[in-house]
Amino acid sequence: MTRDDLKRLIQGPFATVPTAFDARLKLDLGVMAERTRWWVASGLVAGKAVIKAAAAMGEGPDLSDDEWPQLLHTVVNASGDKAAIVCGLKTKNTLHTIEDARKAQDLGAIGVQIDLPIFHHPTQDDIVRFFSEISDAIDIGIVLYNTWWFGAPSITAASVRRLAEAEHVVAIKWATPPEQDYDDMREFADLVNVIDNANQPVRCHKNGGRGYINSTMHVYPPHDLTLWELLEARRYAEAQALWDRVNKPLGTFMEKAAQRSGGYRVGKAMAALMGHPMGEPRPPTLPLDAQEMAELRDLMVGFGWPVPADLTLTC
Repeated sequence: MTRDDLKRLIQGPFATVPTAFDARLKLDLGVMAERTRWWVASGLVAGKAVIKAAAAMGEGPDLSDDEWPQLLHTVVNASGDKAAIVCGLKTKNTLHTIEDARKAQDLGAIGVQIDLPIFHHPTQDDIVRFFSEISDAIDIGIVLYNTWWFGAPSITAASVRRLAEAEHVVAIKWATPPEQDYDDMREFADLVNVIDNANQPVRCHKNGGRGYINSTMHVYPPHDLTLWELLEARRYAEAQALWDRVNKPLGTFMEKAAQRSGGYRVGKAMAALMGHPMGEPRPPTLPLDAQEMAELRDLMVGFGWPVPADLTLTC
């Protein structure tokens, strides 16, 4: 597919979905298939949203090189060709990233999310060469993940423009360090889909952005589908109010929960509270305790979400 074809598919709110584990913390592919079918039935379909599997929020770095292809195969098959499935890849060198991207392509992903080559202490030239060579080797889309907080330099607007000939670089997951202007994205929003990763979906959309990362869509799809409709209609005040009503208190809770244990345990806890348990996180991350679960449940009820009343408060 061309860049324009892929851009039409890889846009909208991104549902970074958890990975289902059983009681032994092994992959539970049956639950993963069931959840995927529910996400698709709930409206997470191509052109309106993206389902992103095996990314960090989905415990992708915790998956072995034998596990993530099984996970991706399950999600793709369960989606029934109705969803845009993007696979998060682990940080590797160019050659091994190409191998993984080709595996994801063969398994039916429409795109792959790829970090900056953080362990190589890259220059801007290295970053451009890294993504250009991967683009030349595959036929699916690349979501460039600007992971500057791991020690690599943030990609500059000029470097993104240099990727114009890298046909399969179709999106960039965008957040910037304090010394870089977030609004630099205006210089390349015409070239690639800018996906907000800085909790600023309204600002991103006003600048020409085409999506945003969230921690809620896998739990209660109507929230983010409505938010995206408001953004597309340029009803920005309403969109900001909806975002603030849910994401500000949820963000505060996440910051508090992170003081006890890190990782992405809140996403799994929210799914469990909605009646869709996906197992506990793999260690060293701890599941939420009963007090945290009760506090989170109260928040979700306050959002007006249909939280079942008779669930045990465990992941």
